Amino acid sequence: MIGLWLEGGELRLASNLVRPEPKEDEALIRLRLAGICNTDLEMVRGYYPFTGILGHEFVGVVEQAPSGHEALVGHRVVGEINAVCGNCAACRAGRSNHCMNRTVLGIVRRDGAFAEYLTLPTRNLHVVPDEVPDEVAVFAEPLAAALQIQEQVEIGGSHRVLVVGDGKLGQLIARTLALTGAKLVVAGRHREKLAPLAAAGVDTVHVTGAGPASELTEFDIAVECTGSPAGFETAGQALRPRGTLVMKSTYADRLTIDASRLVVDEITLVGSRCGPFAPALELLASGELRVDDLVAARYPLENGLRALEHARRPGVLKVLLSAR
Repeated sequence: MIGLWLEGGELRLASNLVRPEPKEDEALIRLRLAGICNTDLEMVRGYYPFTGILGHEFVGVVEQAPSGHEALVGHRVVGEINAVCGNCAACRAGRSNHCMNRTVLGIVRRDGAFAEYLTLPTRNLHVVPDEVPDEVAVFAEPLAAALQIQEQVEIGGSHRVLVVGDGKLGQLIARTLALTGAKLVVAGRHREKLAPLAAAGVDTVHVTGAGPASELTEFDIAVECTGSPAGFETAGQALRPRGTLVMKSTYADRLTIDASRLVVDEITLVGSRCGPFAPALELLASGELRVDDLVAARYPLENGLRALEHARRPGVLKVLLSAR
């Protein structure tokens, strides 16, 4: 099969990859669509030492399933990216996303979704409702990550919330937080990407590289989605004392943090990663949250290197890979 193989910081299109053999508890999935996210781009830059097939956002069709799960065969599925042991201290304590022995699709010791086939444990899979097209279902993983914020931090109509970043994840986070009734502001560098949010009634602020915007102050919660030191600074400086800073980005480079301010202002720092798939699929099926306008381009898998280059361009939203 063909796939995008990362090794030694070099990404290449491999045409002679062996189709994966599912383990006893795993399903074999034929890819339909995969999404390129900033973590994939950071992986190529060296965010985490990984050798294998990239990609973790996908929708595919189950072609083979273990005994007891044959009903999955033929169904479209999306999948949680952490494959866990179920036996370690973290798993037993209900923190399975932080399993001490976990593999992570396309990130940690598990080949990912940028190939014609992939495998995942059946417990990771969620069947896609018939009314949700592939181009919408492929957003299930990043939408779940966006919804994770509300699992970690109480957000309601009385809260002033700032989202820093108007990119792929920032857009999804803004759209989910808009449903909470919070007093929401989105800050970003691209007027054209802020425009749809403004049209939907979300307050937006255009920022430049000259430093944090002076009007961004006294927020209860700030969500950092840029993965850049400038975005982190903007989010941090926008908080009131005893505010909460939620970090949703991965960083290939190191950050400089004013630890004294965190202490003096009693800032709560929350790292936020993967989230709940079932609510994400329900939200996509409801039509209450639009995602189709976030697709910038679609490439066949064999043009995957070109797709990654497209995804790296400033201001580009979601680029998809198709294996059909």
